[in-house]
Amino acid sequence: MTQLAPLIALNDGHQIPALGFGTYPLRGEDGADAVASAIRTGYRSLDTAFNYDNEGAVGEGIRRSGLARDELFVTSKLPGRHQGEPTVAAVRESLWRLGVEYLDLYLIHWPNPSVGEYVRSWENLVRARELGLVRSIGVSNFTEQHLTDVIDATGVTPAVNQIEMHPYFPQVEQRAANARWGIVTEAWSPLGKGNAPYEEEPVVTAASAHRVTPAQVILRWHVQLGSVPIPKSATPSRQAENLDVFGFELDDAEMAAITALGRPDGRLFGGDPDTHEEQ
Repeated sequence: MTQLAPLIALNDGHQIPALGFGTYPLRGEDGADAVASAIRTGYRSLDTAFNYDNEGAVGEGIRRSGLARDELFVTSKLPGRHQGEPTVAAVRESLWRLGVEYLDLYLIHWPNPSVGEYVRSWENLVRARELGLVRSIGVSNFTEQHLTDVIDATGVTPAVNQIEMHPYFPQVEQRAANARWGIVTEAWSPLGKGNAPYEEEPVVTAASAHRVTPAQVILRWHVQLGSVPIPKSATPSRQAENLDVFGFELDDAEMAAITALGRPDGRLFGGDPDTHEEQ
């Protein structure tokens, strides 16, 4: 039987799966096959972006999977160069590339503060939601101040803030800020990518105690914190492993020890997501 992630309530009345499938940098035929495999494995949440240049591959993977569109939660993101007035047109372009009639979630990829159009982009995302192009709207890589700016300007609170988060960068303060507004934290690079803490003592010990892999321990840590991780893998066996984290539970001491791995130099990325495309 296919395992599905449980659902988490968003602040707008919709729901998001508690674990999703990241698609950067999956592209072309291989990308479409990987997405189709992930869906067949049990993933129901797919994360892409205009700047990943793979929305077409993700859409093709959806069609190859044979699963009905309304059984999936599809996310894409607004690139910095299309912030401001072009926002709604960019949403329509993502829909066309994906071959779908609506998106479940659309995010501002990052605030792009030097340009200063993120508030106007948020206003236009509210409009896109009113037009029925998207069901939920959110942001990515936003700080507490950026969140304050868009909420104060519109009275509309983002449903999601997708941020870099992993044991070396646990985002304690930003997660707390998100929670105060009822914003779900979604984690990109949830395993730390090339800097994965698989050999850290708290991770190794928990993996041995629960008879799971270090990656499963880290993903379970996310789930218990209320963060939605979006790991990426093109390998079917790894896709299944990453999704299989709902049958065990870390205790308070294990959770605290993993969070304590956070360190000042733990962040993997500090630049422009539009050019680096970190995920």
